Amino acid sequence: MIPYTVNIKLAARTLTGTLNLQNKTAVDWGWQGLIAQGCHSSILIIDPKTSQTIQVLERHKANVVKVKWSRENYYHNLSSPYCLRLASGDASGKIIVWDVVSGTAHCEIQEHSKPIQDLEWLWNQDASRDLLLAVHPPNYIVLWNGDTGTKLWKKSYAENILSFSFDPFDPSNMALLTSEGIVFITDFSHSKPPSSTGKKVYIASPHASPAHTKPAPAATPAPTGAKKALNKVKVLITNEKPTTEAVTLNDCLQLSYLPSKRNHMLLLYPREILILDLELSQTVGVVAIERSGVPFTQVVPCAQRDALYCLHENGCITLRVCRSTSAIEEAADPEQSLQELVYDLRSQCDAIRVTKTVRPYRMVVCPVNENKAALMVSDGRVMFWELKAHTGRSVANPSSALSPLYSPVSFCGAPLGPNQKRIQDLSLNSMIGQTLIAGETPVPTSNQQEVQLKFLLTGLLSGLPLPPFAIRMCPPLTTKNINHYQPLLAAGTSNGSVLVYNLTSGLLHKELSVHSCEVRGLEWVSLTSFLSFATSSPNNMGLVRNELQHVDLPTGRCFAFRGERGNDEPPIEMIKVSHLKQYLVVVFRDKPLELWDIRTGTLLREMAKNFPTVTALEWSPSHNLKSLKKKQMAAREAIARQTVSDAEQSSVESSVISLLQDAESKSETSQAISAREHFVFTDTDGQVYHITVEGNSVKDGARIPPDGSMGSIACIAWKGDTLVLGDVDGNLNFWDLKARLSRGIPTHRGWVKKIRFAPGKGNQKLLVMYTDGAEVWDTKEVQMVSGIRFGRNVNYRILDIDWCTSDKVVLASDDGCIRVLEMAMKSASYRMDEQDLTDPVWCPYLLLPRAALTLKAFLLLQPWSGTFTMDITQVDYSEKVEIKGLIQEQLNSLSNDMKSVLLDPELSLLQRCLLVSRLFGDESDLNFWTVASHYLQLFAQARQLSVTTEGGSEETQPASQNHLDICHDILCECSYFQKFQLDRVHLQEVKRSSYEHTKKCADQLLLLGQTDRAVQLLLETSADNPSYYCDSLKACLVTTITSSGPSQSTIKLVATNMIANGKLAEGVQLLCLIDKAADACRYLQTYGEWNRAAWLAKVRLNSAESSDVLKRWAEHLCSPQVNQKSKAILVLLSLGCFYKVGEMLHSMRYFDRAALFIEACLKYGVMEANDSSNKLIEAAFLDYARLLRSLGLREGAALWASRAGSAGEQLMEELFQGEGGVPEAVLGDDEVEVGLEGTE
Repeated sequence: MIPYTVNIKLAARTLTGTLNLQNKTAVDWGWQGLIAQGCHSSILIIDPKTSQTIQVLERHKANVVKVKWSRENYYHNLSSPYCLRLASGDASGKIIVWDVVSGTAHCEIQEHSKPIQDLEWLWNQDASRDLLLAVHPPNYIVLWNGDTGTKLWKKSYAENILSFSFDPFDPSNMALLTSEGIVFITDFSHSKPPSSTGKKVYIASPHASPAHTKPAPAATPAPTGAKKALNKVKVLITNEKPTTEAVTLNDCLQLSYLPSKRNHMLLLYPREILILDLELSQTVGVVAIERSGVPFTQVVPCAQRDALYCLHENGCITLRVCRSTSAIEEAADPEQSLQELVYDLRSQCDAIRVTKTVRPYRMVVCPVNENKAALMVSDGRVMFWELKAHTGRSVANPSSALSPLYSPVSFCGAPLGPNQKRIQDLSLNSMIGQTLIAGETPVPTSNQQEVQLKFLLTGLLSGLPLPPFAIRMCPPLTTKNINHYQPLLAAGTSNGSVLVYNLTSGLLHKELSVHSCEVRGLEWVSLTSFLSFATSSPNNMGLVRNELQHVDLPTGRCFAFRGERGNDEPPIEMIKVSHLKQYLVVVFRDKPLELWDIRTGTLLREMAKNFPTVTALEWSPSHNLKSLKKKQMAAREAIARQTVSDAEQSSVESSVISLLQDAESKSETSQAISAREHFVFTDTDGQVYHITVEGNSVKDGARIPPDGSMGSIACIAWKGDTLVLGDVDGNLNFWDLKARLSRGIPTHRGWVKKIRFAPGKGNQKLLVMYTDGAEVWDTKEVQMVSGIRFGRNVNYRILDIDWCTSDKVVLASDDGCIRVLEMAMKSASYRMDEQDLTDPVWCPYLLLPRAALTLKAFLLLQPWSGTFTMDITQVDYSEKVEIKGLIQEQLNSLSNDMKSVLLDPELSLLQRCLLVSRLFGDESDLNFWTVASHYLQLFAQARQLSVTTEGGSEETQPASQNHLDICHDILCECSYFQKFQLDRVHLQEVKRSSYEHTKKCADQLLLLGQTDRAVQLLLETSADNPSYYCDSLKACLVTTITSSGPSQSTIKLVATNMIANGKLAEGVQLLCLIDKAADACRYLQTYGEWNRAAWLAKVRLNSAESSDVLKRWAEHLCSPQVNQKSKAILVLLSLGCFYKVGEMLHSMRYFDRAALFIEACLKYGVMEANDSSNKLIEAAFLDYARLLRSLGLREGAALWASRAGSAGEQLMEELFQGEGGVPEAVLGDDEVEVGLEGTE
């Protein structure tokens, strides 16, 4: 037998159902790996890997309209740990910032009382990660401190703001989507509100604006039919206000920057997606839907590849990937191939059946791996789709013109080892290789495999159906049933099905389709079977079809309990099962009641026609089962003794016992005992009748006249010696049967709908339900314990109530939820770490901060004393057993593929760092290690090649097969960056449609050094244009520039004068013409145009000059007023300044990152351990050893200390003097300085 410590302590929880229309936009998938979703006024936290709800946050009073996880773009340590932080905004304008694990609110923010339009955490600067930007209707943006709830600044705009989008490449740029157009802000900063009102541009709806009917400029060839359609969308963004009919058609659904390439933005319309190049304010790509296609509702752009996840109105998710521009040579019509960016449909998932109540709301995509999407449906379902890559050519349609996609040859940023384990579907960029751009030679395909992408449904989470519900908890836990007890809750629904939930996990145990119409009530007849009844809608005589079904849960067998009866009779009002589950009373509206025997399924008595009309009925808890059993036992014993009287005396005792057991089991199967039970009921006058049932005899007992103070009795409850009556006027009458006293109490809350006693011996608590809420009463003291009321402390009406355990109640409410609450009925979120999940969830954020860091170190520092292990107990780790257990649970919940990769000795240090940062969803780590691993390998290769030439300067870099993705922008290799920029200007040139555009293109071409093409564009200027003369002269100048001394010095003089007089761009152009781009960069930096200078250095300067410019930029980024050190580190990595990076990481106290990075540098031979560098290496290793010691990992600490010179030896001694004596002092000052970053 199980010891008595069985855990039937149920957590308070909420089972949720359908969503409200206002919840449509309230969903977010965080870097932490969890999905938050608003459901009415609650917020669900869902784990997409196991598709379970692991937390429900309740504090909002209004519907939740926005939720946003905080970004993980910062270095994590004990003072800024891995924690689950979520901001949510509701329809009444309140914003709550949550600590999700404990289910408590950090702070609550209220500015106006209108629904929050948009929310976003700022993630870019290294100063604070608590800043939250919100749009408060109609036209305010406010920056809040999300930790304290203080307002930092507020700014209003002229139009109503619908949403905003931050530029992922430049945090000072953002765009607001307003009711009339787009407002671009270029001076966003957390320290003060934007000073200007921003640059306003109007979007003309793609089909309404007269601007589209303009003839195409003569330069472009006459368009074909398909091209005509695209010419329509040539001019889209205008600075002047469009005509009135165009404004009414502004149906732009969404605006977002593309995270995959800089200065590109996407606008979503129901039938097309437009890709804009913001430098030109010009459409460079259109994804249109053919006439019969299903309109878009949402699009999520990816960062790792230039790809779009699109959601359509039928719930179908499609993935479109940008076509390589290098496929031009193969294209039959070269003119067409260059027209614009084309997004090819690569994969799509199945649609859902859309009805009035079921429609797709939103889709979210995993931000870490970008290969999983979740679809939220209005009926509360969440569908998890995962993108899978299948190698091999597609057989289906070989004629399709799509160029093949190839899988990359590397894993986690490094080439695959010969027999290295890999996870193909780890993330989007490990599934499909980079899209090639013009001028690049395609990689030989010998080792590359062609891939097909498919969506696979990997999980489904379904909610409760639409209310109303009838709920009933299974019989309570007793000492007899403790071994096989399951806390099941049956909920009857409006469509006739019964859902059975297991309340330890909160998951659906069974869904049974029992009835053809709405379920009116349920009663359990054992731990595994119940009776439920439903009534159809009445015919013109007021008669209905009654269905009373008996359902057996283990088998799902279901039969009509009343046999053929039930057609054309008055509706059943209620069913009541006796305490011993022997008898059943069925009460009808205008027909006498029926009394049934549940065990045999026979009708005992149908009452006579003159039987009084029943208004309320309850079985008495008293019965004579015990005395009957005693009598029977005595009789059986006597029979048993007679049977064995002639046998030998020795074996008598044992045989008596066995015979007794035999008789016992027989009697249990035949159920010979029929105990006497009683029930009471009231009639319309309030008179109380008492009736006794024994076997098949029914006796009428005493009658008690009505109590004058009570109205018509609506319900009765009876437990022990207490009987409680409730009436339609809200009076409760408590009868003490022992003392023969009665006491009436008016509650003034209207009709008493239901009253139920709590289970458990001597527990005299009573749950009362009214039309507008519920109360818990203590019948011993006759006083109210707690209560909730619609409109006062909750915003839902209660439909049904029951006791869930002796101290928890369960309420069904009209917002489609079923809530398990403490007796105090305060709706509370629970602690996530206290509940039993059926499937373990991988989420290091659920651990204590220290344990999460330990888990990370444990995975990073494999192997431990020579063995690769996933068992934390094999490591010298001094910590409480519970915490060790929790860490081990996390390790066990990793997938087998992931475990095998982590245990693979082939996995290099850099790959391991990248993989672990992906597992932890650590944005800052992931960015750092992606760039670091790329450039470490690149410079290591260069070093091997250039052993003869001195140093690894960039000219000797090998043409590496895989370059950094363009989403890293300025951090990419120069050669690739130049190609990309040329490709882009080429596209801009094809798409230009006005003089403004042509001028911008010519400027870009001059800066890129493409003088011939620039001259052609300058000469296109028409004679009636005011700048015709100027442009013609400029064309002459460009063609005649020679490198003779005098002309150069003149031009340089003119350029510097121009710059001094505020014409920066023109001066820079002139300097680029005479190959003085280095000077141009210096001027740009002097005037604060840092990004432009970096861009110019990448496209025009040789490596030495360009690295000078970028180093100056890195210094600027480190300055306190800019405070973007993490970005500076990435810039230095791309220049190969590894020693400097190591120093900076160490001085910023990023101890684990610094030590692992230096270790990797030493491994790849790009840093040598000599006298100058040893100081840094030893300091970094020593600090890492101290950090590991503070986490309790002694073995790891000893390993790193042993490599940290003399100071390390001292630490080793401290580690092993006595047993784990960690001096407090060391820990102390480790903690103190974390806030103050000691920079150089």
